[in-house]
Order: sequence, then C-alpha cells, then structure tokens
Amino acid sequence: MSPRSKPEHPTYSIVDLAREFDVTTRTIRFYEEHGLLSPMRRGVQRIYAPRDRVRLRLVMRGKRLGFSIAEIKEMIELYDAERGEERQLRLFVRKIGERRAILEQQRQDIQVILDELDGLDARCRALLGETATVRRLERGGRHGGDD
Repeated sequence: MSPRSKPEHPTYSIVDLAREFDVTTRTIRFYEEHGLLSPMRRGVQRIYAPRDRVRLRLVMRGKRLGFSIAEIKEMIELYDAERGEERQLRLFVRKIGERRAILEQQRQDIQVILDELDGLDARCRALLGETATVRRLERGGRHGGDD
C-alpha cells in the first residue's frame, strides 16, 4: 500500500465553498455554467482549488456591488491577467465609475421618493388630527356639553 500524497494546495468541495460563502450548491454550479469558476473533476465530483475560492470571493463582491454576471466575468478575467497592465486597470476604473454613477442616480431617486413619502405622511397625520378633533367636538355636543 502506498501512502496517499497530500496536494500542495488545499482543495475544496462544492459543499465546502457553499458553506463558507453562504450560497447554495446550485449557485456555485450557475457560476460554473457562466465560466466564472472552473473546478477540476474527479469522476462526477468537483474539486475546487484556491484559485476557484478567490474567484468565488470576487464573484460575491461583484454581486454585492451590483455588477452583472458579464461584468463580473470581465473583471475576473482582469484579475487573472498579468497585474499592472494599464489597459486592464483603465477598464476596471471605468466599470467602477459606471457603477458609481448608477448608484448615485438611484440614491437621488430614492431621496425624491422619501421626500414625497414624508410629505404624504405629514398630510395624513394632519388629516387624522383634524378628524380626531371633529369627533371630539361631535361627542361633546351630543353629551350635553352646553348645560
């Protein structure tokens, strides 16, 4: 019997990564289908390398920041490419700027809606106050308050 050789780097199962990143195994397979992860296979078992784990971390960050799958894939490819290439860094900076502009517009839109809700809330509360006053006056008149 020969002793099993330990791999140089740790490996992960789909369940390991799903637990670590709090996602379903179906989510991880979805990312594979879109070319974001590419595990090795041992029969039908997926074996993920540290590189896949890093890529999954980048995918999760991209999703949290609101990027599309296509944008995340493009950025991961930048990550995989040789570091320091100006063209790639410029693209990354452009994508960040685009996302920031979208979020700023959403923030402005949300503020407009919040302002409108505040105004509506104030009007409703004022009407409720008027209604309560009218009811009190009506009750006072019916109970012989003028004796």
